[in-house]
Amino acid sequence: MKRTEPTLLESISTPSQVAELSDAQLTRLAGEVRQRIVDVVSHNGGHLAPSLGVVELTLAMLATFDLDKDKLIWDVGHQAYAFKLLTGRADRFHTLRTLGGISGFPKIPESPYDHFGVGHSSTSISAALGMALARDLAGLHHHVTAVIGDGALTAGEAFEGLNLAGHMGKRLIVVLNDNEMSISPNVGALSRFLSSTLSRRWVRQARKDVLKFLRSIPSIGQNLALYAMRGESSFKSFFTPGMLFEAFRFTYIGPVDGHNTADLKRHLRMAAAVEDGPVLLHARTHKGMGYAPAEANPAHYHGVGLFTPETGLPVPKTSLVPTFTDVFGKTLLQLAERDDKIIAITAAMPDGTGTKLFKERFPGRFVDTGICEQHAVTFAAGLASRGYRPVVAIYSTFLQRAYDQIIHDVCLQNLPVTFCVDRAGLVGEDGATHHGAFDIAYLRHIPNIRILAPRDEDMLRHCLHTALASGFPCAIRYPRGSGFGVDMEGRQRALPHGVGEIQLDGRSVAVIAVGNRVHPALEAAYLVEKELGFRPLVFDPVWLKPLPEKQLADIVSRFDKLLIVEEGVLAGGFSSSGLEFLSDRGLSRALRVKRVGLPDNFVEHGTQLQLREMLGLCSKGIAQAILELTR
Repeated sequence: MKRTEPTLLESISTPSQVAELSDAQLTRLAGEVRQRIVDVVSHNGGHLAPSLGVVELTLAMLATFDLDKDKLIWDVGHQAYAFKLLTGRADRFHTLRTLGGISGFPKIPESPYDHFGVGHSSTSISAALGMALARDLAGLHHHVTAVIGDGALTAGEAFEGLNLAGHMGKRLIVVLNDNEMSISPNVGALSRFLSSTLSRRWVRQARKDVLKFLRSIPSIGQNLALYAMRGESSFKSFFTPGMLFEAFRFTYIGPVDGHNTADLKRHLRMAAAVEDGPVLLHARTHKGMGYAPAEANPAHYHGVGLFTPETGLPVPKTSLVPTFTDVFGKTLLQLAERDDKIIAITAAMPDGTGTKLFKERFPGRFVDTGICEQHAVTFAAGLASRGYRPVVAIYSTFLQRAYDQIIHDVCLQNLPVTFCVDRAGLVGEDGATHHGAFDIAYLRHIPNIRILAPRDEDMLRHCLHTALASGFPCAIRYPRGSGFGVDMEGRQRALPHGVGEIQLDGRSVAVIAVGNRVHPALEAAYLVEKELGFRPLVFDPVWLKPLPEKQLADIVSRFDKLLIVEEGVLAGGFSSSGLEFLSDRGLSRALRVKRVGLPDNFVEHGTQLQLREMLGLCSKGIAQAILELTR
């Protein structure tokens, strides 16, 4: 039997081994890495196109730097799959994003080469600058490198990091991975600035001609060319993004072909040789590089579900039930047809938030702010102050980045901004950085805000209608994934303010279930009926703020056993607000209470079903909690 030759990838167990490879071997290894990423992501889902785009850049950095002492920080982490494969995790890469497997993002406990944990955008420069200062204070001399995507440069924190880095003058390398796309196509003046002049052939030719002329000068020509390439008094700063980064007191190098490993290594060595302050290396890459479907549609393959690797076609869904996100997008469009004051706003995610339909139908009333959640919220407040009804659609985990703006710019001024908080609760395989665990806790204590939690896709329609008509700041939290297949016929209706709905009357135990946990609570009630012969009451509060106080008081007057279920943190969440109300009213003295929700620790990655079963948030877990209350 013929023995199969081991692949280069199989021979790499530490990043230092990459530096020993020839350029030809690096090219071969790049192909193997891409194939492995495609194979695993097709089965597990994940961030495909971003990681495919930085394979050569990853190889070049591992070939240039010694990661046993040099520090490397990835921005967001969407780009880090190749890095994981080449830093001792190739044998576990098949477990990517699965329960108990490796994370989809850099994570310090996972590997000594994950120097900083990331999941949200635009943090790398700030973190790297902190590491550079720590290095200098300790009297060390290693390199610190941050890799940031061009889309992440739309966020304020990235510029705050650039500003302080230039002011402090610390030795720091920033690699700009410029693929002209973050998740959706980039927006804003910066994006146009990064790409506009570089696409002009005469600029590129002029650069080549000037460098050729400088090198031709006897004795000093090569030094002059190097001087120009480093951006000091260079003509190219007038034509390229170099002038922006030079203004921040960075030495600018580039742009360089991000898929030419030899060129990348040479320019990385040039960056590493700069001793007198921070340097930025500008690498141009193609998102999805090496996999034709992802190259053709990088936005779709940014974060992708299961697909067939040979064709790129998605694996057909087993459920035809629409997602909460789809229902939100269609309902918003229907409401906007009747009210021209409705404006849709998202932060770089029109596809993910379901606002793409709105963008296509009402382009003049749609705004994508880029990765700028703080700006999005205050921008919405400005619109609301002039009589408009802005709808800000942002994932729960990203909205927390705009906490101050929600308080001061929206709620303090009592402006009618509607926050559509997508991905509230457990999101699944993206894990701790992306779970919408905290939105109830960080919103409910803000004066003036109203909070709604629809139990299913039909209630989402009515919640959106109610919020837009309320005239107050209002948040609607709803989960990732499919609805429950309920009927959605008829026009949206206004929900009575601060009034919940009894879903199932019963005795002995009262179950108060929040949002998408109402339907599993109903299933649990029937399981309990089979087991114990009685049916518990199931109450949907609908409103998390203001609380349905009269109904809660009535429930505890009839029941001495209370179970509260929420897919959010228990510390400061809905159950906390309910118990505070009962305690303040003196209604909790003879009450036996049990709470089911997210614990006081960060929940890891796994499927939504696996995590809900693990935390007791599925119907069987809720039934078990009811049984425990009766003992």
